[in-house]
Amino acid sequence: MPTLSRLVALSTVVILSVAGQALAHAQLTKSVPADKATVATSPAELDLHFSEELDIKFSGVKITGPDKVMVKPGDAMLMDEGKTLMVPLPEGLGPGAYAVEWHVLSTDGHKTNGAYGFTVKP
Repeated sequence: MPTLSRLVALSTVVILSVAGQALAHAQLTKSVPADKATVATSPAELDLHFSEELDIKFSGVKITGPDKVMVKPGDAMLMDEGKTLMVPLPEGLGPGAYAVEWHVLSTDGHKTNGAYGFTVKP
C-alpha cells in the first residue's frame, strides 16, 4: 500500500505541474505610472512589466486621453529580458485622466489583455 500512495502522490504532482504550465498567461505585474496614480508631470514612457516574456510583434497599447482623444505613442520595445513593454509617449501629455488598454502575446503563444488608468495633474 505505501508504494501505491507514493505513486498517487507523484502522479498528482506531475499533473498539477503540467496543468499550471498549460494555464500560464503573461499577467501585468506592475505598471509605471501605476494604476490609478496621479503624476505631477507628463511621463516620458509607459513601462508595463509582465510575468512572462512577450512577443513584441503582437503586443501593444491603445491610449485614450481627456475627452476620449487618442494618444499616438512611439514604437514599443521590450526590456528586462523581454518581460517589460516600454512604450514612449509624446512630450507633454496634457492634464487629465488617461486610459491604457494593453494586449500582449507571450512567447509561449498565450494572448492576454487588460486596462488601467492614470492621471496627469493640472
